[in-house]
Amino acid sequence: MNATPGPHSAGALLLCRGEPPEVRPPARLLRERLLLAPAGAEWTVLVPEGKPWLHGGEAVERVVTGWATALAVPAGGRPVVALWWDRDRAGLTLAAGFRRTVGYTWLADGTPVGEDEAMRTFAARLALDPVLDVQALEPLTEPDPEADARTRLVGIVAVLARTGLALPAGLVPGESADRLRSAALDQGAEQLEGHGRRDAVRAEPEAVEGSPAGPHPRGHEARVLGGAQLLAGVPLLLWGAARRSGGWATAGALLVAHGALGLAHDRLRER
Repeated sequence: MNATPGPHSAGALLLCRGEPPEVRPPARLLRERLLLAPAGAEWTVLVPEGKPWLHGGEAVERVVTGWATALAVPAGGRPVVALWWDRDRAGLTLAAGFRRTVGYTWLADGTPVGEDEAMRTFAARLALDPVLDVQALEPLTEPDPEADARTRLVGIVAVLARTGLALPAGLVPGESADRLRSAALDQGAEQLEGHGRRDAVRAEPEAVEGSPAGPHPRGHEARVLGGAQLLAGVPLLLWGAARRSGGWATAGALLVAHGALGLAHDRLRER
């Protein structure tokens, strides 16, 4: 049961495992007003304006889960962690390639309502230390009258800092969307205006082929990946449209677009 958040009580941060050149092209395809900034070694943060939940009446959790999924698949499985919060709850969602998303939730007062197994899966998929990092995550899943939901999210950020995450100054989970955007702009964040597919297509080949992820797949590998993205994207797009979920519909549209573009790029290279 999702409460509709008020205009100043909901927000989100998208933590993408990758450098800005890798994250920028798929982020543009979301067609949302986003701020992009480097966030440490091999991390990028995206700060959304938040229109779908501030003015569209959608639950912030649902929207950012769709966005995280859309961002993670084109990145070749690189993880995307969405931190979100509203009046009543806060939580995290981890997307990585075609795997099922993993989520954990706390009530506003910090009461854990997620499954312990989800947090262990979260740690495993991010390749966190199975001893030290998991031990640091365990208190976040236990009752603590002095830790509200915002404190729990700050704790997640502290654990991810062990992997190189370093959020720009002022980007603190739990703040309003306006404050987060203001802080990001003060730190020189890049504005992404959602230029659409054409600009992202032009930018993508250079960004991907020059990235640490390696060259863009070609031949059989490209056709398999493109086909898989189409197969996953079409039903997701229809599912999101039927339920009027902008986040999931966007994720499906992005998968369809990226799969089709991958097949087109491969065909052009063969020629």
